Amino acid sequence: MKIAEMNWFQVEDYLKIDDRAIVPLGSTEQHAYLSNAVDTILSERIAVEAAAPLNVPVFPPLAFGITPYFANYPGTISLRMETYSRIITDILDSLHNTGFRRFLFVNGHGGNNPGQTAALEWLNSHADSRVRWHNWWNAPKTFAKVQEIDPVASHASWMENFPWTRLPNIRMPDHQKPMADLDKLKTIGAAGVKEMLGDGNFGGFYQRPDDEMQAIWDVAIAETRELIEDGWA
Repeated sequence: MKIAEMNWFQVEDYLKIDDRAIVPLGSTEQHAYLSNAVDTILSERIAVEAAAPLNVPVFPPLAFGITPYFANYPGTISLRMETYSRIITDILDSLHNTGFRRFLFVNGHGGNNPGQTAALEWLNSHADSRVRWHNWWNAPKTFAKVQEIDPVASHASWMENFPWTRLPNIRMPDHQKPMADLDKLKTIGAAGVKEMLGDGNFGGFYQRPDDEMQAIWDVAIAETRELIEDGWA
C-alpha cells in the first residue's frame, strides 16, 4: 500500500501492529530512448507490487540520485554524495521518530550505493532497528534470470526496457550495441562519457520480447517480497 493513499491516522494504526517501511530509490538521468525516470519508475513499481499482499507501506520514491557521469546529458539531475547521504539519514531519522524500526530501501540505481554506507553508519546509533538495501536489478535471482535470457545487458539496454519505461511513438534501434569499456568509463568525466556512449546505452539490444521482460519482472517481485517478509531477526 502506498503512503500517498493513507492519512496519518491510518499510519498510526499500522504502527500499532507492524514497524516495516519501504522506501524506493531512483534517479533522474539519461536512459537512451527510454524515460529519464527509468530507475524511479522501476524501483517504485517493484516495491508496490512486492509489498501489496503484505500490507506494508511504500513511501514515495526518492527520484534523484548520484549520477555525475551523465551530467552532460540534458534532463539529468545528480546529487552530491554528501547530500545524498544526509537525505538517507534524514529519512531514517524521520521514520524512526514515529515508530518504524525495519526499513527496506528498494534501490534502482547503482550510483546510489553510497547511501547504503550512510544507512550502516546510522545503524550504529540505532541498535533497535534493521535496514536492508536491495539493488533489485542485480539481486541474485533476478540477475540470474537476466543472464539466462541474454548476458549482454546493461544500462539503458533491453534489460530496462519494460512497457512502463518506454515512451510513446519512440522507435528502438534493432541492432545489438557492442558493450562499452566500463573500466575506461570510470576514468573519464561527463563530457568524455557522453562522447564515448553516444545515445547512452552501455551495450546490448535495445528491446526484447515482453514475455521475457515479464519473466524477469516476476522473479524480481518474488525476490523483493521475500526480503520484506522474512529474516528480519
